[in-house]
Amino acid sequence: MAVSAARGYLDGRTLAEVFAWLRPDDLIWNYWVNNYLQGRTPPAFDILYWNADVTRLPAALHHDFIRLGLANALVTPGAATMLGSPVDLAKVDLDAYLVAGITDHLCPWESCYRTTQLLGGPVKFVLSTSGHVAAMVNPPTNPKAAFRTGPAWANPADPREFLATATTVPGSWWTDYSSWLAERSGGERRSPRTLGRKAYPVRSAAPGTYVHDR
Repeated sequence: MAVSAARGYLDGRTLAEVFAWLRPDDLIWNYWVNNYLQGRTPPAFDILYWNADVTRLPAALHHDFIRLGLANALVTPGAATMLGSPVDLAKVDLDAYLVAGITDHLCPWESCYRTTQLLGGPVKFVLSTSGHVAAMVNPPTNPKAAFRTGPAWANPADPREFLATATTVPGSWWTDYSSWLAERSGGERRSPRTLGRKAYPVRSAAPGTYVHDR
């Protein structure tokens, strides 16, 4: 926290190193042996490009995350505030679709599952194959994909009980999520012919100039 406070931000490379050391066998020593000791070029892998796309974290946001994590404040109504308003997840009574990765080393799925007991509305919990990134980047073309789920409102408190009673569905959860969204969305609308409007003019072409800032 002292370093980010002095700089005004947490450097993206530093943040990436923290995540890498949570899984050193796969994310550090594997490449040390393959790239440095054996002199091999790492194989092309889309997840590596995703992982290398680091971003800076503003110091104030970094400090907020640290405080929230140390106190585990989101599980206690009113322990955390956002813009001066106390946070009580039980008052979020809208439908929720939660996704976790069964081999996620950053966010263990059992911890993610606890959210089903905190939110106040119907929660559909989906346990996807793979880990932190691959569980999310899981297109329908993936032949190895599968996920486990159960009906909303039927989430037992114990994640082990969920695992024992959940139904395994072959394929990507993306398709299931698309159907879930469609049931809760209005009709389709035509996309606008032009971008922006008088009050909000287009400032630059996508993805924007900020991606070139260093």
